[in-house]
Amino acid sequence: MVGEVLVEARNVVKAFPGVWEHLILDHINFDVRAGEVHALLGENGAGKTVLANILSGFYTLSSGQILVRGKNVRFKSPLDAIRHGIGMVHQEFTLAPPLTVLENITLTLRKNNPLSYPVKNVAQKAQTLSERYGLKIDLDRTVEQLSLGERQRVEILKVLYWEPSILILDEPTSVLTHEEIGELFKILRRMADDGKGVVFITHRIEEIMAVADRVTVLRLGKKMGTLKVAETSKAELLRLMIGEMEPLSYERKPTPAATKTVLEVENLYVMADDGKEAVKGVSFTLRAGEILGIAGVSGNGQRELVESIVGLRKIARGNIRVMGEEVANQSARRIAELGVRHIPEERRKTGVVEQMNTAENIIMREYREHPFSRYTILNHKAITELSKNLVQRFGILTPDLWDTEVRILSGGNIQRLILARELWREPKLLVAFHPTYGLDLKALSQTHRLFMELREKGGAILLVSEDLEEIFLLSDRIAVMFDGQIVGTLAAREATAEKVGRMMAGLKISS
Repeated sequence: MVGEVLVEARNVVKAFPGVWEHLILDHINFDVRAGEVHALLGENGAGKTVLANILSGFYTLSSGQILVRGKNVRFKSPLDAIRHGIGMVHQEFTLAPPLTVLENITLTLRKNNPLSYPVKNVAQKAQTLSERYGLKIDLDRTVEQLSLGERQRVEILKVLYWEPSILILDEPTSVLTHEEIGELFKILRRMADDGKGVVFITHRIEEIMAVADRVTVLRLGKKMGTLKVAETSKAELLRLMIGEMEPLSYERKPTPAATKTVLEVENLYVMADDGKEAVKGVSFTLRAGEILGIAGVSGNGQRELVESIVGLRKIARGNIRVMGEEVANQSARRIAELGVRHIPEERRKTGVVEQMNTAENIIMREYREHPFSRYTILNHKAITELSKNLVQRFGILTPDLWDTEVRILSGGNIQRLILARELWREPKLLVAFHPTYGLDLKALSQTHRLFMELREKGGAILLVSEDLEEIFLLSDRIAVMFDGQIVGTLAAREATAEKVGRMMAGLKISS
């Protein structure tokens, strides 16, 4: 019945062991009703994902109640939650990369031997769901062969297979194109119209205004209010989310014409994990004091291009020169020694070591250098001093520097940690892949300003992003990748959304 409360959180408190002085969730009340899209809005570290993880059985609450259709429940696992009709699509993927899409869907269907489940039946249902919701994906491909956007579709399909009455999506648009976001919103509205309850977690207010019926705002673990979207405004939601702040500005300051080439890529060919050509004859140069934006739909060779430049993937042929030195097929350490830093696409997989603490992750680049170590012995005092400085400067919310494993931090705070580690020494070349993925408005603005400051000081930035607004906002030149090739490069002043969009689709543009 439309309007029925499907799930409710009452006075929910969450604190991790040993850090009770900082409640992750402080007596939160929240409910989801049949037939609505209920958005959760807040900055990184506000508690949005923690609340979602409690509702979906990944975390246990410290105190309070969870009620499903009025019945008090205690979830022992995510499978227990999904049996109560609650499924969650995580911001950080929970897929097994070596397995196929179909095997990933099948994985949780049988407790003992999941792959003994009648796979043909699973494939048929998955294909039906895929077609119904427009989640085009090859069920026989392995996940490790898929782009980030394709993996997101697998996550959604995997949860939809259970036909949940409540679907929680944590920052689902972060890796989607504008067209895919529009299609996702249609899916969410269709589910709501079918009487399901949808929880949509985001930090993008414009998305809430476009798709949500109600919105609950969290700030530092506290509930700031629940409002009907039709009765509020962007300004009010922004105020509730971050409080009063000065208007944001990304005004670009001119830099002297740069002649020094920092990065040169020439006739580059790189293979994907499946042995097929992912990068096909790509050539470009990047100069000091310049930001070159690489635009394109996910899966058109961007990941392989970035990994080859920073030393994480071998090339088939071609040249990569940094500061005039050939670095093709050199180690990541050697390339880093030349002043290259990297913000990776998958922050938990390649950006941090989750089992290590905050300080260890911050010093990961420089732990062999003075003053952070001497004769292989780490200087705890120097590392602590640097870590405290960067945690404060970059707004990383962490309970402790040395006793807290990074795995418990929110995705946005892990991204801030990576930004801090890669930017504090002002690199000569920064290769940034989705650098603001999962960041809230305040952190996104800070990141953009840091990029502009680096540019003004003569640093070069290769910016790879599917966020066209970000590409247009920051780039001096924009190159577009399609089917492993750069199909065109435009000066920022000449670029339009129509031109770039046509190139991203493989279409020619009028001169």
